[in-house]
This record gives sequence, C-alpha cells and structure tokens, in this order.
Amino acid sequence: MPIKIQKDLPAKAILEAENIFIMDEDRAVSQDIRPLQILILNLMPIKEDTETQLLRALSNTPLQVDCSFLMLSTHISKNTSASHLNKFYVSFSEIKKKKYDGMIITGAPVENLPYEEVNYWDELTMIMEWSKTHVTSTLHICWGAQAGLYYHYGIPKYERKTKLSGIYRHRVLNRKVPLVRSMDDFIMAPHSRYTEVRREDVMKRQDLMILAESDEAGIFLVMSRDGKQVFVQGHPEYDRMTLNNEYHRDLKKGLQPELPCNYYEDNDPFSVPVLTWRNMSNTLYTNWLNFYVYQTTPYVLEEEA
Repeated sequence: MPIKIQKDLPAKAILEAENIFIMDEDRAVSQDIRPLQILILNLMPIKEDTETQLLRALSNTPLQVDCSFLMLSTHISKNTSASHLNKFYVSFSEIKKKKYDGMIITGAPVENLPYEEVNYWDELTMIMEWSKTHVTSTLHICWGAQAGLYYHYGIPKYERKTKLSGIYRHRVLNRKVPLVRSMDDFIMAPHSRYTEVRREDVMKRQDLMILAESDEAGIFLVMSRDGKQVFVQGHPEYDRMTLNNEYHRDLKKGLQPELPCNYYEDNDPFSVPVLTWRNMSNTLYTNWLNFYVYQTTPYVLEEEA
C-alpha cells in the first residue's frame, strides 16, 4: 500500500522516480480504508532530505500510511525555507487535540549542548509528554533517541572523544521480539554522532530492553517493554550518500573529519559507497508500523473536545 502525502511535497517526485507507490490526497480520499496517521517531528536541518528518507523507509509495508510533518514554534530553521515549512508542516497548537497512531522524532545537530540549553527543549518535552497520551507508539532517532531516554527515563548522554561516523555491525539480541523479527543475527546500520547513551545505564531500567548493540558503536536499538517508546541510537533511514555528504561538508569547513568507518570501498572518499543497511531499515520500520502501531492502535482515533 502507498504512502499518502501532500501533492507538491518535493519528496513525491523523488520517490515516484524510485517506483515507490505514492498517493496524493485526491486519490486517497476515494479509498474505503483508514490509513495509519503518523506524525513526524523533523528536527534535522535539511528537512527535505529527511522527509524523503523517512517516507522511503515507511513505504515498505502493506499498510496505507498518512504522514504529517510537525515543526517547532520556538525554533527558526536556518536551512529550510519558511515557505516550505508553512506549506507542508503544522505547528503543535494545530494538532495538540488530535491523536495519532504513531510518531517519529528525528535527530538534531545539538548533541554537544546540555539538553536544557537547547533552545526548544521546553517545547520538545511538552510534545514528548503529550505523546504518552496521544500517540500509540513513538519512534525516536539518534539525538531524538538520546533526548527521549533522558526525558522519559532519566538516562544521561556522554560526550565521545571523537565523532562516531560510519556503518557498524550490530548483534541482534532477541529475534523473537517483534520489532527485530526477520532480521539477521547481525545487522549493519549507520551512525553519525558525537555523544552516546551507554549500556549500563539502560540496563538499570527493568522497563527497557536492548535489542541490538555493537562492540564499536554501542547500543543501537532500545524499546520499552510495552512497545510505546522505541529508541534508535543511529540513522537507519540514511541514504547511500548521506554520510558522504556530511564528510565532504565537514572537510570544506576545515574540521578535518575522520573517514566514515566501513563505508567507502578501499577508503576512497570519492568512490560510491556500498549500500549495506537498506534491508535492515525497511524491516525495522515495517515491524514498528505492523506490530507496535497497526496491531495496537484503536480503529477510531478520537479527538479531544
């Protein structure tokens, strides 16, 4: 089944060129089916890229998915035009009385700041608190995962000595848990971050499960036992060239970044990287939508009066 999005969203043309089934509002309204309502809080700076990546990841499911994008009122995006945000995004005040089947909170380039010093922290925590009663299951990505673990469970983050960047091998710890069903014993996944949440802190919480971890990159996948909160300390949605673009961007800034690990063939930064994590990403998002959203959410999403 298709992803339902607004007609003019730039991601639509890109995904259609990849033969991904995209449906606009006019066609979707004629179908006698209730699509899953997914709210995406996009905190990444280049929002169009993240929109395409997440919509691609959500497309590999037999379920119809209706995605809405949420922007913050307390933060002005410097890398995405106001016209794009005003046309394709909603504010929290517009949707706070609604209920959603699922929600995704993305990463953000604010890792080196204490949480309370992030200029939109108060609004973000208000949304995370709201999600506990208005969203069936919430999936957090990278810094969003660290922020969610801190807010919901008091788990701290730690600064790394160097940036973690590359494709890393992870052990899947319990393949009987539906979130990692059909995954191999070992999976590859991208990471791009300066901070980390550590295993020993997560293990102190009996209401959390670690489902995948790496000797090099640390924990990758954590979930609350009731499935309402999923935390991904990585970027499974990244495209083939995303880490490449980040590396060359930092190189031009004179930051002297290290080559992403296990990414370029022969460590040649001008080669086309091999894509090794797409199947894992598709499986992860499909399992989340199927087992923790679709099979759990009520058929009628009631709106507050």
